[in-house]
Amino acid sequence: MNFCISLSIEIVHHGCGHWKSIKTSVCLLTCFFSPNCMAEADNIVTLQSFRDKCEPVFLFSVYHEIAFVDSDAEDGEESPYESAEQLYSIAIIKPDAVIARKSLEIKKKETNVLDLFYMWSHNTSGSDLPLYRKILEAGFVIEIEDKRVLTEQQVRDFYSRIADQPDFEDFVLFMTNGLSHILVISQGNEEQPAWEETEPNPETETKVYEDYHHEVAPPTLRKEKRYSLQEYLERQHISQLCDIEESIANVNKFIDMFFPDFKSMKNLKLEKILALLRPDLFQEKKENVLGIIHDEGFKILMQRPIVLSEEEAQTLCKEYENEDYFENLIKKMTSGPSLALVLLRDNCLQHWKELIGPSSVEKAKTSLPESLCVQFAVEGLPINQLYGSDSLETAEKEIQYFFPPQQTLALIKPHVTQEQREEILKYIKEAGFEITQMKEMLLNEEAADKIYSKIKTKDFYKDVLEVLSEGLSLVMILTKWNAVSDWRRLMGPVDPDEAKLLSPDSIRAQFGASVLKNAVHGSSNIHEAMETINQMFEVLVPENPEGN
Repeated sequence: MNFCISLSIEIVHHGCGHWKSIKTSVCLLTCFFSPNCMAEADNIVTLQSFRDKCEPVFLFSVYHEIAFVDSDAEDGEESPYESAEQLYSIAIIKPDAVIARKSLEIKKKETNVLDLFYMWSHNTSGSDLPLYRKILEAGFVIEIEDKRVLTEQQVRDFYSRIADQPDFEDFVLFMTNGLSHILVISQGNEEQPAWEETEPNPETETKVYEDYHHEVAPPTLRKEKRYSLQEYLERQHISQLCDIEESIANVNKFIDMFFPDFKSMKNLKLEKILALLRPDLFQEKKENVLGIIHDEGFKILMQRPIVLSEEEAQTLCKEYENEDYFENLIKKMTSGPSLALVLLRDNCLQHWKELIGPSSVEKAKTSLPESLCVQFAVEGLPINQLYGSDSLETAEKEIQYFFPPQQTLALIKPHVTQEQREEILKYIKEAGFEITQMKEMLLNEEAADKIYSKIKTKDFYKDVLEVLSEGLSLVMILTKWNAVSDWRRLMGPVDPDEAKLLSPDSIRAQFGASVLKNAVHGSSNIHEAMETINQMFEVLVPENPEGN
């Protein structure tokens, strides 16, 4: 060990000069092990050719393993692998990768800010593993994300470094005609696995080492390094799926462009939970409770009245199963509709627990007399009339159960301008839809027949085909609970003039020009949606017997 330390000192001291920054540490080590054991690098023939040509490198041999230390940094200069300030990367998953489902959302420990709806699970292995899983398994953290169609200016700004390429204009068209996935990624706090390289030279290293350590195998050179996101994706052979920006100046600029509220959003711990108003409270004080929920800063993402089955009621009331009033409670819970809600808020789980109070009225009167449990207590039933998920894991399962996601097909017609299209996509997001897939295409008669199968025998169908032939349409799969009905409600009546009277905030009222040029189209029912999606996107949509 002493030879390796002393040798490293002499190489740096005589050959490179960068000695000061690590001198103290090395001196302590040499004094501890053997202060008199020194070896001049110039006296070793094998190393003479490297004099005045090598970079400062220190090798410490501890228990027969050589660890690499990089001393490129000057005194006080920050190490390239450590930073007191959080560093970010921007990743754009390109439209072809999104369509190929390479970026499918995989459930992860962190609560995603924009992940307001269910996540697909996808069991694969090797290079087909979704990009999300690969990124998270490497210790990176997805801070914020969004799916969107990039504007022409955004594409030109982000890809300005390749603007001189001969096919750049085609690339801009490709990027603006499909759904991209934008992510802000940080390196997180956990250490990545060490990068291990073994490069023994049997003619030199082994002999030199064994002169001092007989019957010991050659050491392993272990270079501790934290990969950048680009390096990691390249080593995983998936860098072709997305484009990375890691320059600090450019990353800051693009975060402002894609996520102008990033700084404030990052500090939020947005969570979603299931909440329930039991039947008596729902029937008598629904508006009062909803008003309080709104005033407390919760956003109601979804809500539905639901009559619980006996089994469902027993599951939700399991904590009371040993109480004398349990049988009466189940009768009450199944006697009429309860109101199920999906709530979103910063620190939602804890805030809802504090707002509604303990599970029993008696405990609430003692510990939280201002809670909703006390405020809305029902005579003869000593339990909290409001329910909330007890953990985020439970919340996800409950939301999936009570609000099973549904898909519908949506179409933005050719006459809609690019600016209007962006506004419509904004409407879609604000209404809580997830755009699961999207593609821009010219709808010829064969393709149009798949979407308009119900009217293709009508006399006016040739007029529909003429409108669709005027340019490219944007075809999408929209996902949320009750997607078919909610999309039809958001579109509004078929006639834009009627829509302006009956549903002035609808898409057709805002962007429709006539019955034929009414901006958007959507499936009429779940069965039509499933059939059309399978034909247009060649994906299997599992049938939901409840129609939700």
